[in-house]
Amino acid sequence: MISLDKIRIVMINTSDSGNIGAAARALKTMGLTRLYLVDPVEYPTGKATARASGAADVLHNATVVSSLDEAIEGCGLVWGTSARMRSIPWPVVTPRQAAEQVANEHDETEVAIIFGRENSGMTNDELRKCHYHICIPSNDEYGVLNVASAIQLICYEMRVRLLEPELEKNAEKERQQVIEPGEQNEPQMPLSVTKWDSPLVSVQDMERFFLHFEQTLLDIDFFDPNTPRQLMTRARRLFNRTRLDRLEMNLMRGFFSKVQKLAKVQTLTKVQEGVAEVLVDSSAGELSEKKVDQ
Repeated sequence: MISLDKIRIVMINTSDSGNIGAAARALKTMGLTRLYLVDPVEYPTGKATARASGAADVLHNATVVSSLDEAIEGCGLVWGTSARMRSIPWPVVTPRQAAEQVANEHDETEVAIIFGRENSGMTNDELRKCHYHICIPSNDEYGVLNVASAIQLICYEMRVRLLEPELEKNAEKERQQVIEPGEQNEPQMPLSVTKWDSPLVSVQDMERFFLHFEQTLLDIDFFDPNTPRQLMTRARRLFNRTRLDRLEMNLMRGFFSKVQKLAKVQTLTKVQEGVAEVLVDSSAGELSEKKVDQ
């Protein structure tokens, strides 16, 4: 399968050097390194370096050329990105479909993905140089993406698809891993999606749940609020992982209320017992004083 280092990202006539820096950062976060700049309006600049953040190496190693033909020289597969449909139909796919196509290319195929100008995209002549077009299925009412954001999205799809065999291989290796005597395997938390019979509670309801839970723990002197450590954090992780439904939350809060009621009764009983002891001691003291007076 083709590797990520066979993919080059081409930016045409970019007017804002900040977008070039942001694009370099987008490439590096997805494991790509080859950035081609076709006749940039301003480059290099301090703004570009600042926007690149930790990806200055990708930025400074960018290849600057004067024409698109130079940028795609040697490529066996060229993709153009466009948010607009042209007069003559051209094969158009989503970023995910494009990634699937790239994954099926020969290992040595050089791939170029071209991004047009910020204000006008790619010209018809430039789009005609591409084998296929990529169109990001964005909001019909507002489908405008910053060029660096579009680069990030498409590079992400490429990374996920091209690294899929490696990820599956590692997962299979972990499943077949033999634990040697004395060794402990890292714990795994199984998560699954299951159809449910009751609506799950909202985050606002869960916040009220946690407040009720914490107050219940305070009422029964379960923990010291001045030194809570990680108790409530772990409780939140427990219940958030479980994701309570409405009936389960009502059950738990009913339980908390019952515990609080019993705690109040117990506290009242202790108070009453304490008062009784004080009265008994007081009465005994008065009797002793009377005997002394007699």
